[in-house]
Amino acid sequence: MKMTFKRADILLPKFSDNAEKMQRWSVVACDQYTSEPEYWNAVADFVGEEPSTLRLTVPEIYLNDADIEDRIASTNRVMEQYMAAGVFEEHKDTYIFVERTLANGVTRLGIVGMVDLEDYDFSADSQTKVRATEGTVISRIPPRLKVRKDASVELPHIMLLIDDAACDIIEANSALKADFTKVYDFDMMQSSGHICGYKMSKAACDRLDAELAKLEDLDTFNAKYGVKKDSPLIFAMGDGNHSLATAKTHYENLKKEIGEEQAKASKARYALCELVNLHDKSLEFEAIHRVIFDADGDAFLKALEKEYTVSYDDDAQGQSFALVMNGKQKKVTVTNPKEYLTVATVQKCLDSFVSENGGEIDYIHGEDVVVKLCENPKNFGIILEAMDKSDLYKSVILDGALPRKTFSMGEACDKRFYTEVRKIK
Repeated sequence: MKMTFKRADILLPKFSDNAEKMQRWSVVACDQYTSEPEYWNAVADFVGEEPSTLRLTVPEIYLNDADIEDRIASTNRVMEQYMAAGVFEEHKDTYIFVERTLANGVTRLGIVGMVDLEDYDFSADSQTKVRATEGTVISRIPPRLKVRKDASVELPHIMLLIDDAACDIIEANSALKADFTKVYDFDMMQSSGHICGYKMSKAACDRLDAELAKLEDLDTFNAKYGVKKDSPLIFAMGDGNHSLATAKTHYENLKKEIGEEQAKASKARYALCELVNLHDKSLEFEAIHRVIFDADGDAFLKALEKEYTVSYDDDAQGQSFALVMNGKQKKVTVTNPKEYLTVATVQKCLDSFVSENGGEIDYIHGEDVVVKLCENPKNFGIILEAMDKSDLYKSVILDGALPRKTFSMGEACDKRFYTEVRKIK
């Protein structure tokens, strides 16, 4: 059976047993701290001249710099230099079991392997086995594509999710790890917690393959979600969708350049990533609220009432949110929604409203910030409840990719750090 998520030939530094060197090697995902140059300056100072994934990636804070082309070229050169200098040791045809202790002390479990890009489509109405959970911003792909086009290796900050409420596919490896080979164990830089990685035994790899294959049974999938679909959603994007979209775009471009048959046989067909259970105790979905600047909240409500039946009764049932104006809150309930999630209903109406009436939408994490900003009578805000994790798959299955900024998964320091590497040429 063809596997969508499968074992990979994984490169790790030959010094992966040296905790001090690995702390300098492993750097946070490139799309974090994009407004904090002081963070990246501190990382550069800490790394010094040591081998580091900082030199194998391009932090997005630099994408608009005048020297970005030189930075990309330098990144590709360092990849070649590290390969030529024998920095890496290759672990063939395996998975890495990851125990990541977050800054708050909670442990997140994952498995590093590779995903088949033939089974992924980032379009909103995708029916592939791997799907985006939020809308893909196409303009974010070209800068990343410049890096990948000439890259000899890839480093993943992609997190794929599986919906395993029983917590016995990934989590079972905790009881099996006595038979694994520990390949790294170190404190992460910038007070970002701790991480251990284990090369899984063949028996454990075989077990994982068998468990993942069960998820692809179409009858089981349709019964689980109460739907009748022709293709199951097995892997939902948790983090790094734009990186996976870049890998997919590069792969599709390669098909045009060298032919489909040759591209399908290439390493570029796959992308390295970490598999995490949606129900992992560390994953908490946090709501992202909206503030609309230079716009009239009452006018928005009138627009909403044209599309839906709206109630302002505190006991009303349906999709509810709080509208904030002049520092005060009012409960609003759409009693006949067309979308599965409240945030989808709200975002659809907001986009239409702003398009017709003007205003600017910003996405805010704290309720207190929303209330403060909406003390200004020129602004209004919308406070949403956090999405239940159990709604993620059902929503994507029914409505496709969620609206942008539907939910947040953890703080920047808890995002995936670059550690493992894979050849893509």
